[in-house]
Amino acid sequence: MARMCGRYAASRRPEDLAGIFEIEKWEPEETLEPDYNVAPTKEVYAVLDRPLKDADDPRPVRQLRTLKWGLVPSWSKTPEGGARMINARAETVHEKPSYRRAFSSRRCILPADGYYEWVTGTQERELEVEGKKKRPRKQPYFVTPADGSVFAMAGLYEFWRDKTLPDDHPQAWWVTCSVITTEAEQSPLAVSPADGPRALADIHPRMPLMLTPDRWDAWLDPSRTGNDELRELLAPPPGGLMRAYPVTTAVSNVRNNGPELLKELEGPEEGTLF
Repeated sequence: MARMCGRYAASRRPEDLAGIFEIEKWEPEETLEPDYNVAPTKEVYAVLDRPLKDADDPRPVRQLRTLKWGLVPSWSKTPEGGARMINARAETVHEKPSYRRAFSSRRCILPADGYYEWVTGTQERELEVEGKKKRPRKQPYFVTPADGSVFAMAGLYEFWRDKTLPDDHPQAWWVTCSVITTEAEQSPLAVSPADGPRALADIHPRMPLMLTPDRWDAWLDPSRTGNDELRELLAPPPGGLMRAYPVTTAVSNVRNNGPELLKELEGPEEGTLF
């Protein structure tokens, strides 16, 4: 099945995220630099509700934490598969062994400016949906909320214990995460490029599941564990909230990083079919 490429931009400061998500606790030493080319295995910000470690009060506290992108299940013998588990499908997340426990009680929000996706021709996209080999991706597009608000991606997080290290080792515990994806919207974009896709489904068959603010509290609430109730929160957001525009092909190289990657181009650098 087609999967997302796995890149996004996250440039907001922790102080800004604290205001947006009503964060109660975050550690200044975990501050990340703005990242305009977030790739799997990188450290990323995650918003989650969880009791504070060693606290007397058991109530969940909204925290801004730094996690590694690429989920490693708690039962995994090694962390090597984490780089492949960057996405969890909304349609099956409740039943897949790698995700179902985290879906039940360890949900988070991964804040982003938006995400990148590479447009291919129609025939190539059909091959990708079928899971068949296709030619390399072509023109990158940046997808972001049209009103400039934060792109709140639904996510899961998990703890993994490295049993080769002693308990007091700083890397004895890994905390990793995955982005939940859903079918891409077929409704018209709020703002579409003059020469390019008219809907997110024209870019790629999948997209990150964006949570609108009215769902944040329910999604983060660890006391909500019922599958039926949680699956209702996986419904796609209303259409017409997003815009997409072509950006430089420099973003295709993970070593490139900077605000220039988000600059809107007048037209695609690479030809694509629509």
